[in-house]
Amino acid sequence: MTDTGGFSSDGADAIVERFHAIDDKVRDMTSSAESDPDSLTDKIIKVVLPSLAGYLAGKIFQSVWDRAQTKRNGGIRSEEEQKQGTVASLAFAVLSAALTALVSGLIDRGSQALVDRRHQRSKD
Repeated sequence: MTDTGGFSSDGADAIVERFHAIDDKVRDMTSSAESDPDSLTDKIIKVVLPSLAGYLAGKIFQSVWDRAQTKRNGGIRSEEEQKQGTVASLAFAVLSAALTALVSGLIDRGSQALVDRRHQRSKD
């Protein structure tokens, strides 16, 4: 009788099967990454442009909102006049989110079109 070191052949087979499953998964992920037509630059364009555009749109909207609130208050900046009511805060949040989502979505489509155009040029 030989000592198997506490492992049964069934346990060893199960471990080998798990390693094969991991190997298959890595092979699938590698082939997926290699077949992806987007380069690192394309991925950056598709992530950074919409994010940056949404951020800038939000900041611009906040600046316009603050300027309009100051103008509505007659340019006087007392503590009470700087505080916005619940309705005004809610309106700002909804409008800001809607504008940011709209701009991000449009820029996302535009950046995808830019990447598609780059791919089309590289094929020609």
